[in-house]
Amino acid sequence: MTINDTLAFSWKNVKGNKLRTAITVIIMALGIFALILIITAIQAATNSLTTSFSTMGANAFTIRYKDQNNRIGRQRNTTSGIEKKSALKAKRSNEGLPLTFDQASTFKERFHFPGAIVSIALRGGIGIVANYGSKKTNPDVNIFGSDENYLEINGYNIQNGRNFTQTEINSGAPVCMIGSGVAEKLFPENPAKAVDKVINADHVPYKVIAVLEDKGSSAFFNTSRIVIIPYNNVRRMYATSRTSYTVSVMVKDLKRMDMAIGEATAIMRPIRGLPVTDENNFEIVKSDSIAESLLTNLGFLEKGTIGIALITLIGAAIGLMNIMLVAVNERTREIGLAKALGSTRRDIQLQFLFESIFISIMGAVAGIIAGILVGNLVAVLLKTGFVIPWAWVIIAIFVCTVTGLVAGLYPAYKASKFDPVVALRYE
Repeated sequence: MTINDTLAFSWKNVKGNKLRTAITVIIMALGIFALILIITAIQAATNSLTTSFSTMGANAFTIRYKDQNNRIGRQRNTTSGIEKKSALKAKRSNEGLPLTFDQASTFKERFHFPGAIVSIALRGGIGIVANYGSKKTNPDVNIFGSDENYLEINGYNIQNGRNFTQTEINSGAPVCMIGSGVAEKLFPENPAKAVDKVINADHVPYKVIAVLEDKGSSAFFNTSRIVIIPYNNVRRMYATSRTSYTVSVMVKDLKRMDMAIGEATAIMRPIRGLPVTDENNFEIVKSDSIAESLLTNLGFLEKGTIGIALITLIGAAIGLMNIMLVAVNERTREIGLAKALGSTRRDIQLQFLFESIFISIMGAVAGIIAGILVGNLVAVLLKTGFVIPWAWVIIAIFVCTVTGLVAGLYPAYKASKFDPVVALRYE
């Protein structure tokens, strides 16, 4: 028999036992379905996270104060007695101290890293309502105070209007830049008309000087529902003695990021009044570090899913092998007849191996299609594009092919060892 004949005969047998084939395909498909489903959902979530944390470029970092609660239990390697108490007292005296406006301003004046820009910002009202006449937004708008560099560092572009002037920043002028979501809500007929209009944000009037382009908000963050005003205005309206400012830095060359962070640390330490022996009471966070942390957690979920899928495939392989052994017993006379007509041991082995591989690949295809379709429901919810994990699709097909081959080895070997005379007499 030629290979083509063996393939055709194997496929005929697979189609001829529809119920047995269907049950085996479903068992094989379950493991692949679980794998592709979770991988597809994870990739959709990853795409959404990447979009969400693109508010700052990969070449930016933020300096902010270190929360005192994040340091509990860290200072234990000190000596006992008076030295231990004094050391702990010195450490605690610098913990949880807000980054003040003077400190942020001093840093901006002293930091002269080549090609870098610095922005000072602070958060104002959260979940406030903005209105223009009878039109108003939902209570989901956030107010931020910033300077002239805030837009560039955070990846915003002006659609209509202009940026803050230095005079407006210094004086805390009642002007604002609004996100596209706010503009569309207050000026649904033409958001561009918002420029030069006076809106109320948290019951305070501001003249709109710019409408920002939509950054592509995701399920995690909406970057369009914001009102940006000069930071000196926020200082008057919202700041308290515990208000902490945020300093953001963007460098042109990503390769010099670590150098810029090192220089920023060296400048900020004396500004914060830290002795040489004290640890930093501020933290420097790269713009993508939070996203990396979340993606790492998603990676753990992915690894767990791979483990579950492998266990399912092992069970499917055992089930497939058992079904193939049953098929061998049922077709004993058929095997004897094939041998009597000239089929070799190799022909019999290939026939059963091909049947096993066909069933495995059918299970893989069914699991892949179902996993992609169901997994992309997450993509729809997160408003990301259709996701197809091509690498895992190829891996799934390969693994199922190997699984089918392994599961069919023993049944094929057993079938090929039959004596044709004994097989023909089998009842």
